[in-house]
Amino acid sequence: MSTPTTVERAVTAALHADTDDALDTGASLLAADSSPTTDAELALRGEELVAGAWRRGWQPADVVRIVRRELDETHVRLVSALILAEARRQPKGQNRDGRWEAQLAQLEEPGAEAARTDRFSYATAVLELYRLLLRLPGIEPLDAAPDPRGRAHRSQSAASRMLTRIRALLAKAEATGYPEEAEALTAKAQELMARHSIDEALLAARAEDKDAPGACRIGVDPPYETAKAVLLDAVATANRCRAVWNEPLGFSTVVGFAPDLESVELLYTSLLVQGTSAMARAEAAQRTGGRKRTKTFRQSFLAAYAHRIGDRLSAAADSQVASPEGDLLPVLAARDVAVADRLEQMFPRTVTTRLRGVRDAAGWAEGAGAADRAQVEARPRLR
Repeated sequence: MSTPTTVERAVTAALHADTDDALDTGASLLAADSSPTTDAELALRGEELVAGAWRRGWQPADVVRIVRRELDETHVRLVSALILAEARRQPKGQNRDGRWEAQLAQLEEPGAEAARTDRFSYATAVLELYRLLLRLPGIEPLDAAPDPRGRAHRSQSAASRMLTRIRALLAKAEATGYPEEAEALTAKAQELMARHSIDEALLAARAEDKDAPGACRIGVDPPYETAKAVLLDAVATANRCRAVWNEPLGFSTVVGFAPDLESVELLYTSLLVQGTSAMARAEAAQRTGGRKRTKTFRQSFLAAYAHRIGDRLSAAADSQVASPEGDLLPVLAARDVAVADRLEQMFPRTVTTRLRGVRDAAGWAEGAGAADRAQVEARPRLR
């Protein structure tokens, strides 16, 4: 019988128990053995845990997000290094889509500032990370459909230029201190999103090989995550997508066609930044007037903001196809059916949730006003 290695004994001690004592035992074993062989085996064990997360439906951005939520930046650096190392071991051309590769590109290799101070602290952090990775539950795999051969589509550079313009407009809307300017910039960005989406839909409808809806996950972080999930749902619905919120794991899965998913990510992020900034200004004004505001003010503000944004986005979406001509309406209807079918396959059972803790009248009024100032104008019906 072979003797268990230091890594095997440390992992057995630390990962299958919840106590701090078990964690300390495992870290002590690793700290006492500083051989290169042990370090290499420990790193390989981490890469295996990362690969196990992929098999359970997770993607790089999901893992980094949950590590940041549950642990701290030290662990984020550790898991980023593991993800990149695991990716380098995979054969080139592996069946992973562009979204996966983009998530890898956003990870940073740990620099000199990430150097460990002492071996025991480093071993403790590694085992804390491994314990989290080992216990990640299975989630719905996104399984993005590959681009069919022969599909007619615009050049990648044309799509990239369009998305660059949209990002620039939303960045200006977030940065400006003038509500009217933010409104105009956001409206223009939404118009470009509509043009991008409809162009892609009509082009795909004419192609011999039909496109299929995909999915992505977008983080919905505390505090006030229910209101944020409602806002994301409103943005998704307006852009012909569907969103399902996973509250325990802190994300929503958005189902839709690729151009629309891109629009949802961009617009939700921008509106959330604008809403959070407006909330901070409103709360500061309330305090200047001598009225103390608390969590209920912020919760009510964001709830009203999400509700009002949803109304305005729905109105914009309705007006866009109010008087359709040509092939547009059948194409959009077919895509709606495809999205609904994909959602049903991924989530055969869902439940609705309610906003709670919304009882501050001033917060509600301020949030609704902020949504009006961040409004997205009804988009012109595009040919």
